Amino acid sequence: MKKIKSLIKEIPQGIITLFLIAVTLTACSSDDKPAESENGEEPGTEIPDTSLYNKLIHVKNYQGSTSDANPTAPSATLYYSLEENKAVDGSYKKTKKWDLAFGGLYASFLSGNNGSNSQNNGYLAGGVGGVVIVAKHFNDVVDVPADSEFKTGIDLIGTDDAGSFGNGTGWYLYDFGGEVVTDGTNPQKAHVAYALGEPLKINNGSTIPARTVILKTANGNYAKIKMISVYKDVYTSSEWFKDTPHMYYTFDYVMVPKGSTKFEIK
Repeated sequence: MKKIKSLIKEIPQGIITLFLIAVTLTACSSDDKPAESENGEEPGTEIPDTSLYNKLIHVKNYQGSTSDANPTAPSATLYYSLEENKAVDGSYKKTKKWDLAFGGLYASFLSGNNGSNSQNNGYLAGGVGGVVIVAKHFNDVVDVPADSEFKTGIDLIGTDDAGSFGNGTGWYLYDFGGEVVTDGTNPQKAHVAYALGEPLKINNGSTIPARTVILKTANGNYAKIKMISVYKDVYTSSEWFKDTPHMYYTFDYVMVPKGSTKFEIK
């Protein structure tokens, strides 16, 4: 022990000080440096698949809630990455891995991934996304909206005012009693959700214009979305019935990179 103390006394004080500083810096760097994934990105961040830009992408039968046992209870929120064209597990809610959330009643209300809005599913995750809906057919939506038009909250776009339980301009019309779209005589036409990707003629003789959802992704790219159906393998309104298996979301989208002003298919 005396030999060790003697050796320590022989080491210049400046060297000891430098050694202690180096140890401290090493500890701080290992504890405080944000972890990196294998691709060098922040954990939970996906690099957009650029091959998906300016293409018409078809998503078929993306499965949501199928239970009618408690229809007024919100379903588990679903998450989808348009930039990777795949479903994202809910455990990645607080990341930028997803772009489109399906929440609320029957997981049918849409929102984007925005980290600055405390009400958003992706709060504090760094996403810059949002969502807006327009009463125009998918093919007629050419211009990318200004960033100020995108809404950044949660469960924003769902039921249309023309149907039951309307919540503004929506991507689907819910016909509770079957009397809005049809004459109410067929019980199988009650409780039907009519996606408004195409114009819809209703029982009073008027026509509901087609709707297009426009999304800003978590990374700031843009997509226009045509919601086609919530029924498994059935895509026309005359074939949608109360007991048709649901909710299976089928939709088309076109994504363009950040900075784009037009939706173009190349």
